[in-house]
Amino acid sequence: MLRLFAFFVSLACSFSALAQGAACIKTVYLSFDTGNMSVAQLVSDVLNRQHVKATFFLANEKTSRGDFALDDSWKSFWQDRLREGHHFGSHTYDHVYFLKDAPNKDVFERPQFGPKAGETILYNEASFCREIRRVDDRFKELTGSSIQKIWRAPGGKASPRLINMGNQCGYQHIGWNHAGFLGDELDSKVHPNSVLLEKASRNLQDGDIAMAHLGIWSRKDPWAPAVLEQLIINLKNRGFCFATLPK
Repeated sequence: MLRLFAFFVSLACSFSALAQGAACIKTVYLSFDTGNMSVAQLVSDVLNRQHVKATFFLANEKTSRGDFALDDSWKSFWQDRLREGHHFGSHTYDHVYFLKDAPNKDVFERPQFGPKAGETILYNEASFCREIRRVDDRFKELTGSSIQKIWRAPGGKASPRLINMGNQCGYQHIGWNHAGFLGDELDSKVHPNSVLLEKASRNLQDGDIAMAHLGIWSRKDPWAPAVLEQLIINLKNRGFCFATLPK
């Protein structure tokens, strides 16, 4: 009897998986940069409730709690997300903004955090590789696991030379599609949540990478509480499933 029951349970799960697969005719890749982490738990709750996996790009940014996103105080948060099956990439440890290419195959960048925050610094391939890998090393300390071999330039600002530096270090650069810019860092008076929701729900296409943050200082009306879950529902209704990066 128990074996028969187990067989029917297994059969039901198989039919459910097939039905979901049949309904899923397109794929979108949700990704989140750390930002100030003010809606980090809300985002994770929505993803869990909707059974969606995403990719998080991590930098040691200052959070709304006054600590930093890769401090020990966030250890359990990242461990939980890893256990749930999400993916992770480097957003450079000090959230280093690309400025321009420099002579001798180097680049000029400006860290937003860390001891050299606000300075213009010359990076060669080795020093920039260390900046990407610091996130990987820190994630191992926090979770015991490595991130995926991917990274994202802060602000999406990069040059072919900078992207090649990451490639030489073994990390693929992951940006986002034009339609995937979800607008959570825009002025909420000019770009209200209702408009951003409608735009993303309509414009995202098969294979697109979408990008938002786990909290933004500048936006007065937070994006995630008003938009994220309904956007996921709308995309599911359009036949989308959700996958993790890299593709």
